[in-house]
Amino acid sequence: MSSNSLGYSEQGGETVSELGQEAVPTTAPSASPAFGLFSSDTKRQSSSDDSFYLTSMATTFSVLPEIKKLVYVYLMRYAEEQQDLALLSISTFQRALKDPNQLIRASALRVLSSIRVPIIVPIMMLSIKEAAADLSPYVRKNAAHAIQKLYSLDPEQKEMLIEVIEKLLKDKSTLVAGSVVMSFEEVCPDRIDLIHKNYRKLCNLLVDVEEWGQVVIIHMMTRYARTQFVSPWKEDEEYNEKNFYESDEEQKEKNLKGKKPYAMDPDHRLLIRNTKPLLQSRNAAVVMAVAQLYWHVAPKSEIGIVSKSLVRLLRSNREVQYIVLQNIATMSIQRKGLFEPYLKSFYVRSTDPTMIKTLKLEILTNLANEANISTLLREFQTYVKSQDKQFAAATIQAIGRCATNISEVTDTCLNGLVCLLSNRDEIVVAESVVVIKKLLQTQPAHHGEIIKHMAKLLDNITVPVARASILWLIGEYCERVPKIAPDVLRKMAKSFTSEDDLVKLQILNLGAKLYLTNSKQTKFLTQYILNLGKYDQSYDIRDRTRFIRQLIVPNEKSGALSKYAKKIFLAQKPAPLLESPFKDRDHFQLGTLSHTLNTRATGYLELSNWPEVAPDPSVRNVDAIELVSASIAVTTPAILSPSLVADLEGLNLSSSSVIDVSIPVFVPMKTHELLHRMSGKGLAAHYHFPRQPCIYGDQMVSVQVTLTNTTDEKIENIHIGERKLPSDMRMHEFSPIESLEPEGSITVSMGIDFCDSTQTASLKLCTKDNHFSVNIQPPVGELLLPVIMSERDFKKEKGKLTGMNETSASVTVAPQNSTRLVIVQKVVNVANLGVVPSGEDNIHRFAAKTVHSGSLMLVTVELKEGSTARLIINTEKTVIGSILLRELKPVLSQG
Repeated sequence: MSSNSLGYSEQGGETVSELGQEAVPTTAPSASPAFGLFSSDTKRQSSSDDSFYLTSMATTFSVLPEIKKLVYVYLMRYAEEQQDLALLSISTFQRALKDPNQLIRASALRVLSSIRVPIIVPIMMLSIKEAAADLSPYVRKNAAHAIQKLYSLDPEQKEMLIEVIEKLLKDKSTLVAGSVVMSFEEVCPDRIDLIHKNYRKLCNLLVDVEEWGQVVIIHMMTRYARTQFVSPWKEDEEYNEKNFYESDEEQKEKNLKGKKPYAMDPDHRLLIRNTKPLLQSRNAAVVMAVAQLYWHVAPKSEIGIVSKSLVRLLRSNREVQYIVLQNIATMSIQRKGLFEPYLKSFYVRSTDPTMIKTLKLEILTNLANEANISTLLREFQTYVKSQDKQFAAATIQAIGRCATNISEVTDTCLNGLVCLLSNRDEIVVAESVVVIKKLLQTQPAHHGEIIKHMAKLLDNITVPVARASILWLIGEYCERVPKIAPDVLRKMAKSFTSEDDLVKLQILNLGAKLYLTNSKQTKFLTQYILNLGKYDQSYDIRDRTRFIRQLIVPNEKSGALSKYAKKIFLAQKPAPLLESPFKDRDHFQLGTLSHTLNTRATGYLELSNWPEVAPDPSVRNVDAIELVSASIAVTTPAILSPSLVADLEGLNLSSSSVIDVSIPVFVPMKTHELLHRMSGKGLAAHYHFPRQPCIYGDQMVSVQVTLTNTTDEKIENIHIGERKLPSDMRMHEFSPIESLEPEGSITVSMGIDFCDSTQTASLKLCTKDNHFSVNIQPPVGELLLPVIMSERDFKKEKGKLTGMNETSASVTVAPQNSTRLVIVQKVVNVANLGVVPSGEDNIHRFAAKTVHSGSLMLVTVELKEGSTARLIINTEKTVIGSILLRELKPVLSQG
């Protein structure tokens, strides 16, 4: 029976309605006082009676676990309000913690930890410790949840709870991992030392943890990486090209004095590699979590892979779109190139709500450059006509920002905004005036005519902000319009008493500036306005009037400032900066509530700066020693000595510097059909090889299978059935899928040890009602893992693999295939090989190791004169080498 059928929601909470439907048996006597508690026809009893009936039900109906769960749900809801009812039930919960049914044990613990009564803290503490050692991972998961509840009730229990957290962090169940990390984040997020021993395990388990657990672990790992690894961004920032005038000796000496070249910690790479597949998760929160991890932790050259996944989330509901667009807006300020290929994805739709429209507009403005500005301005012209006036105003601001940032279109944008001044909509005109005012401050000398045009609009514009902006412009540049400015002041004097306070202040400023620059024409007019302001109802206006009068009309009472009146009023003002409101949000971690609100939220944990020197990486090696110890302890009763552990670790070939696994070269994904939808009665399956080390075993090839339900009914219990494998082949199958909704799709991971051969793995793909025979056969190139190797090591290893370990062939290379870039692309498309640096233009080298045995596979493409090339493969696995040679020949010769 599934957990949901027993009344558990996806988040782990019971639902009363579901439990109630199954809890009361149809044969129960209607007169029973226990059942009367939940009946609308029976009179309510006192709380003490309720507790008696509830405890009686939980004890008497031991054959009906659903009844118990219903009682537990009731108590969780009312325990805090009716503490005596809860306390009377404590003994029942303690007995239930020993129940054979794991669901009852878990429910009892949940109820017990939900009772907010300080007196039972010792009982809760003891129950959590016992549950943390329970054989059922589901009970241990609930123990992890209970830790947070107890900590919020009694923070003094912190040290004892940390001990439980440390124990649960060692748990190897994916069901427990997310919950215990959540407790770690709530109780002791600063105890990074607890993560050291479990870091690699958490990285490897991550892909199989439930989705909300993945989010918690990824956010914790982001903070961990920022404290334990050095910055991977230094390599991107450094410019290593040799100065033209420096000799080789001078450059070598300079390099010796400088810092060591950056080399990424293998554990740092492990985190980045194991989170990458989660970018294809169906859960938007998981994708967002991986995206922020890449943004804050990965090398800048690798961040580009998150853009496509984030754009995919824009097909979700508007709430998800809002959060994703906010994060994209922040990212697009620093890295425009990430989202430029997806420009059209941010075009505004008429059905978008205002909040989405505004964010898309913000991103389009951030992405604007000389190449795409003409396209964007045409798009903006449409937005200005929108019936959504708030959005139309935001578009005008965006046009102003584009005009400021891209000098080639400044005049075009300014002329377009001037045209908007004749718009019928006051809000559009007002916003245009405000933006034009800001633009004119950048180059006022060339736009006297625009200022005159705006002065004529004062008779029609009624929005206070726009009128105030026009008056400020005329006052600031009154010497450029000497004939118009006094006339504008005359008109404003007539309407002074009826104007908004914002406009009155600018009228006073205009009068003061004209008094100082054109006193002959405006002296009496200014004094008249000052007299009006002296008796205004607003104290701000009265105060400003007295201040201006003392400055510009000196008398015996005037202070020393009056002689500096011109410098005060006519000083040069700096042009305003039209910037994105998301510019300063990058100091908050992406994907957090603080980033969304642009203010520090309660509980927000700052990301630390990268350490200058990485802490000791050996603290994470404890896990490997424990695993070796555990495996030997099973097979031998003798005490394990430290020297024996060291000897066993020395046998691990992967520690060799020659065959360290490197990052695969990116190639388009090749998908193979596993089950056609017609043959699978609506179930379709495809598989591909992600070219990553398999998390299920070092000798296994990682295989990802995508299952799709093409029917209009859900398909239940999808799993692997009978397997027909050669005797030496092993397989780690994916966990059964409970159900797949109509038109739904899910990707699962498998591991297959093909034993360095292209033999077929035959198996049964089963559903609840059917089973289908399917085959998985690997291309020879997918039996390899790329390795890091220098040119010197390549030549050394190649010298050991000669004679029968070398196969070669001559190839006629197509002219378009003779460049290094094309050769690399062609070769790595066929085989998962690493590119080896080469100091010779005509020789291209590639290296890998076989997944099962770790045998080296060295490939050399040596271009000869004319259009011929020599293809050489050196390996102990001569059969694989011959097959690979046969597959590489045609791709180099094809056009």
